[in-house]
Amino acid sequence: MNKNEFFSTLPGALKQKKVWLPLLLNALGLLVAILAIMLFSELAEEILEKETLQFDQSIISAIDPIRSDGLLNVIEVITELGSVWWITVVSIATVAILWFKKRDGWSILFFIIAQAAGGLLTKVLKHFFARSRPSVDAAYDAVGYSFPSGHAMGSFLLYGFIGYLIVRSQRGKATKWISGLLVLLFILMIGFSRIYLGVHYPSDVLAGYAAGTLWLFVCIFSLEWVLWMKRSSISFGSVRKVFSSKNS
Repeated sequence: MNKNEFFSTLPGALKQKKVWLPLLLNALGLLVAILAIMLFSELAEEILEKETLQFDQSIISAIDPIRSDGLLNVIEVITELGSVWWITVVSIATVAILWFKKRDGWSILFFIIAQAAGGLLTKVLKHFFARSRPSVDAAYDAVGYSFPSGHAMGSFLLYGFIGYLIVRSQRGKATKWISGLLVLLFILMIGFSRIYLGVHYPSDVLAGYAAGTLWLFVCIFSLEWVLWMKRSSISFGSVRKVFSSKNS
């Protein structure tokens, strides 16, 4: 059976919904998640073996020359964008918008799961690795253990999920691109702020990004699967029919 014959046997629902596109996107997301696992595993192994200090120190030394009082004032504001209180406020606002404007119960559910379980996962990982901070400062929400960075992971989950919701919306391409770039900028700036303030090692921030990437993928993949199953008219019998026709 050639390609044209194969596609001619597809049920109408499969043709119309272009199943290959979400499958391709999920495959790409899975690849990113695997890379995140590899990065986190490598960092975790080095933390347990006390081997990341040279890497961390080289990054910190590169930042030292740009330190100034003026930049410090800006950094103090930026770091608050990843604080627990700010993430809580933005999360409540996001849930309110999703409910009152969209009535999107499934997105609300997985958004809450992403934020709440992500916060719990951060605490578990911190206590497991029990890495001391380079410095402790309650003014910057920097108490407890250091690895992974809660600000980095929390901001990745919050802004990453909001970015996903915007991309999934009916807004124009320009809005989606700008939103995606802003999300990336916010996440990177918050991570940089933690290193600049001296309350996290660079490896803490990278680990926070890696763990956040993995958990965000799990939540988004689960949500997309639920939404796809909800709107799809494809039955398991139809899928079996496709593969039976292919093999005949």
